[in-house]
Amino acid sequence: MSNALVVSATGGSNIDPHMKRKNLSKKIRRLEARLQKGAKKLAKLKQKLEAAATAGVAKKGRKPAARADKASAAKKVKRKLNLTPERRAELAAAMKARWAAKRAAADANTQTTSTEQGFAPRQDSHPQ
Repeated sequence: MSNALVVSATGGSNIDPHMKRKNLSKKIRRLEARLQKGAKKLAKLKQKLEAAATAGVAKKGRKPAARADKASAAKKVKRKLNLTPERRAELAAAMKARWAAKRAAADANTQTTSTEQGFAPRQDSHPQ
């Protein structure tokens, strides 16, 4: 009797018990080759995973300054905006208003802190 395997109809391929020995050995050889390829792929993927893990640890160990230098070196050149003159003037006015508000807030903040500490604003006749 031959060593033919019979697998159920629900799973796998059916191997006929009356299959020739040559064909059966060929099927076994192909199956073994396929399993070996799978094992090689698995080993390769595990190696990649391990390499990625070690690279991640190495990345964490780097100094943040080095990362900042790299980021500034690879900074993209700003593209010029295609604005109409009206829109450019509108944006300029909005920015000037924002800057004026920031300056006013900063001035108010410095005056309140100086008066709280007992210093009065300087009232000289000649500016510095």
